[in-house]
Amino acid sequence: MPGMDRDAAFAALQQFCADRLGAELAAEYLRLARPGFSLTCAEPGEATGECRFGGRAMLAPGTPWPRCDGHPLSLIAVLDTDALGSWLDGIVPPGTGLLNFFCLDSDSDHADPVAFDIAGKHSASAPQIGVVIAAPAATAVETGAPERASEFEAEEWKATAGFCFPDDWDPAWNLMFPGTGADHYALRSRILDQLTDWDERPGAVVSEDIAFGRPQFPTGSAPYIGDGSDPNDYHHLLQLGGNEREWFIGGEGGVMHWSIPSAALRAGDFSRAVPTPDHF
Repeated sequence: MPGMDRDAAFAALQQFCADRLGAELAAEYLRLARPGFSLTCAEPGEATGECRFGGRAMLAPGTPWPRCDGHPLSLIAVLDTDALGSWLDGIVPPGTGLLNFFCLDSDSDHADPVAFDIAGKHSASAPQIGVVIAAPAATAVETGAPERASEFEAEEWKATAGFCFPDDWDPAWNLMFPGTGADHYALRSRILDQLTDWDERPGAVVSEDIAFGRPQFPTGSAPYIGDGSDPNDYHHLLQLGGNEREWFIGGEGGVMHWSIPSAALRAGDFSRAVPTPDHF
């Protein structure tokens, strides 16, 4: 299991927040915390299961390769939920196994020229261009990419567990003190002003690449759900940041994310996962 015990880590974080905010406000703020993982380049022997950027897909035998308008998507990353351990208890069903993240690569040096034209027909958050496929770890097999899909060199990840909180303008702040008519803008300002040593908190998730938890948006907002759904009804799955990965959303800058309705996540229905990139 990556990192320390979840209950012990949360208790330490609870004390940290209570010392700075008082018990009542700390308790409400901690309701917004979600277990997540910093994903960093693994040293030899440090990899967390099959967690990695790039490489080959790990699919159940017979699983068709995902496509958009007939063009194959590209395998971007794999998360090994079994290896992430008890930090995901109550978040994903037991035995979920491996999550394969695909997207339409239209801008990298590996991209097929046809993909650029296809991308122009869809928004960056269209469900066709960012697919997640689950596979039981016991039966998953390495699956090579079909012709015209991009292939990226594998980079193994070390996953370090912690807790993620909403960005500055995320509507999740409005979930504090429900039904009281609380001034959430004032509460948010008070919390951010008093947590001046926030980076030193127990269970800090510090990475441009993040699994589960909550996304970190450069624009300080929340996931954009293309069908207008409430982002509070969604759970974050994966963030890929850094300038070297800007091409994932086909712009001059941005961070790639995948999200899923929370009910679908609890049911293990990853067919409902969608891309939720942040543009800037």
